[in-house]
Amino acid sequence: MAKLGLLLLPIIFFTLSSCCPVDQKNALLQLKTALIRSTVNTSSNVFIFGMDSWEPGSDCCDWERVMCSSSPDSRAVIALFLDTLVSVDLTNPIVVPISVLMPLFGIRTLILLDISSNMIQGEIPGNLLANLSKLVHLDMMGNKFSGSIPPQVFHLRYLKYLDMSNNVLSGNLSHEVGSFRNLMTLRLDQNLLGGSIPEEIGSLKELQDLSLGSNSFNGGIPGSVSSLKELKILDLRDNLLSMEIPSTIGKLTNLTTLVLLGNRLSGGIPSSIQRLEKLETLNLERNILDGEIPLWLFNMKGLKNLLLGRNNLTWNGNAKRLAPKFQLSKLSLSSCRLAGEIPSWLSTQKGLDLLDLSENQLEGTFPLWLAEMELGGIILSDNKLNGSLPPRLFDSLNLSALALSRNNFSGELPENIGEATEIMIIMLASNQFSGEIPKSISKIYRLLLLDLSKNRFSGSSFPVFGDALLAYVDFSSNEFSGEVPTTFCQETRYLALGNNKFSGSLPRNLTKLSMLEHLQLNDNNITGEFPSFLSQISTLQVLILRNNSLRGSIPDNIFNLSSLQILDVSNNNLTGEVPKNMGKLLGMIETPNTFFSSGELFSFRVEYDDLIVNWKSSKRGLSHNSLSIYSLLDLSRNRLSGEIPTSLGELKGLKLLNMSYNSLTGKIPSSFGDLENVESLDLSHNRLSGTIPPTFSRLKDLSTLDLSNNLLEGKIPLGGQMDSMADPSSYANNSGLCGMQIRIPCSDDKPPPGAVKEQEDDADGKWFLWEGAGIGYSVGFLLTVGILYLSGYVSPVVPRKFSRTQRRRRV
Repeated sequence: MAKLGLLLLPIIFFTLSSCCPVDQKNALLQLKTALIRSTVNTSSNVFIFGMDSWEPGSDCCDWERVMCSSSPDSRAVIALFLDTLVSVDLTNPIVVPISVLMPLFGIRTLILLDISSNMIQGEIPGNLLANLSKLVHLDMMGNKFSGSIPPQVFHLRYLKYLDMSNNVLSGNLSHEVGSFRNLMTLRLDQNLLGGSIPEEIGSLKELQDLSLGSNSFNGGIPGSVSSLKELKILDLRDNLLSMEIPSTIGKLTNLTTLVLLGNRLSGGIPSSIQRLEKLETLNLERNILDGEIPLWLFNMKGLKNLLLGRNNLTWNGNAKRLAPKFQLSKLSLSSCRLAGEIPSWLSTQKGLDLLDLSENQLEGTFPLWLAEMELGGIILSDNKLNGSLPPRLFDSLNLSALALSRNNFSGELPENIGEATEIMIIMLASNQFSGEIPKSISKIYRLLLLDLSKNRFSGSSFPVFGDALLAYVDFSSNEFSGEVPTTFCQETRYLALGNNKFSGSLPRNLTKLSMLEHLQLNDNNITGEFPSFLSQISTLQVLILRNNSLRGSIPDNIFNLSSLQILDVSNNNLTGEVPKNMGKLLGMIETPNTFFSSGELFSFRVEYDDLIVNWKSSKRGLSHNSLSIYSLLDLSRNRLSGEIPTSLGELKGLKLLNMSYNSLTGKIPSSFGDLENVESLDLSHNRLSGTIPPTFSRLKDLSTLDLSNNLLEGKIPLGGQMDSMADPSSYANNSGLCGMQIRIPCSDDKPPPGAVKEQEDDADGKWFLWEGAGIGYSVGFLLTVGILYLSGYVSPVVPRKFSRTQRRRRV
């Protein structure tokens, strides 16, 4: 037995030594336990992937996501692939605390650490990260790391790959970045980094990929970049970089991708770029570059993506007979002052997938040769093109995006439009198209966005979009008639049908649109009572019903619309009292930070026109990007009666409140002084009596006030913004107002009382009669969409966790 034990000893020793070290195994088990504990008390459905094999009784070298050394002497853990560990419902996301990672920092043998796409929150613990001094590959992208990049990171001298993109890192990029002498990939894009790009970046002689986009870097592109002879990718998009593109950039002879879009770069396109013989992508869009587009660009054989739009560049008028040496995949010459017909040399680009010639002066018809090229995306918005669309265009199985808004196209849409079954985006707004919408369009099951607004379409029969994924529909400003259509799919989130000839009552079937966020039905002939069933669409954020013939009272259950931010029912025949429950509209109490955006549906950028409102007696545009902070309530030009509920003072998120041209009585609630964000308040043309509440002096953002044509009396409050509300027309035709604002002295000339105490002031001075011209506020969503295409434009963005393939850059 003793001899047998001696014989087995080497086997036992080899078995023990071939297992991962106990301390490293325990560290990984601690990580798993901490991760589970951090998610167990959340309300989300949380799934942890790739850790099922992590059990105490097994060798950690056999676990998923773990790689150990192959050395027979030591099976130490050398690589951890911990990306996308947690999957959650993005409507109720979680964050993973940085403390979960603490056990990892004791595994000093790590060469590769990937903790990307895990929603980890907190500052990076530099002192602990310094323990991992052997790291060659560190991937931390797609988390919520905050604070500055710790200096210890720059001391990881073996690093070849560093990705900290898509976090919330801030501060300046340290000059110590020059310490990374072995670094080949540096990705810090999509953070909050600022300051200038340090000159020391030129010390990274091995660097092949430098991505600093979507930050706030300023100053010029450092000249030292020209020292990066191995550089293949330079991506500095969406920063605050200024000055000219350095001519020394032509020294980067290995460069394949140069992306500088979205900065403040000026001057011309440097001629040294033509020396970059390996260049495949040149993206200079959205800068302030000027001069002519150089013709030498068309001699660069390797170019595949040429994106120069939205600068001050000018197309060379002598370039009509070009014979380019490249074969492009993407071309953007948006806003480059192209004139005449669509350039015929484009027909030589057999592999062209995206063409963006928007915002130019192009004329003529849609050429048949362009329809036959079967492109994926055609963007010709904002030109002077005319004629009808060739049916051949819709025989394509490649077409995914068609944007022709704001031209002079006319005629009916081709009947075969439904044959383009891969199309996802159709934007034909502001043309002269007519006739009915072809029924075949309902066969495009991938259709997500359909904008036919501001044309001459007519008819009362609509395609049934039941099988489509149509999220965005704009049929406004046409000549449609009949009942309001309900043939849209359940996924519809934006529905604009305003300014048509729809009639009858609102159909109850609208409630099947359970994801609807924006409903616009203004300027039609809709009758019947205010539909109480709309309160079942709890997702509504915008409801615009103005300029119709709705009657009856505003239903009490309207407070169920807890997300409602904008409600406009002006110029109808509504009667009865204003429901007290309106003070419970949560979306107007605390304005939510979410608002529908096409950017949530597509991976390209969508630009919106402003939302036009009647503000300060004139039209004003509200930026669509700022709608998440705007909340509007317009009940004007109805026949509402009774007293104003004091509960409306709870709507602290309101920017505009208009109750003018009704028959409201009683006093103005002192609670209106709590409308801390209100900028425009119109209560004119009612029968309101009593005094103006002294609490109005608390309205710090007030810029427009109209209380004319009521029965108000007493002193106009002073203090705060009320001191500047000095337009006499705002107080005209009342019983007996006095005060500094209208230059009528009050009998009590003592200093005004404090804003927090309400009191009545005696004032019996009468003043001149003035016929007020208060105008009811109106809201119209004049949405016109122009596309800035980025790669991946044909793929819908499905809410999901980050993936390793999803996160690569767009050009």
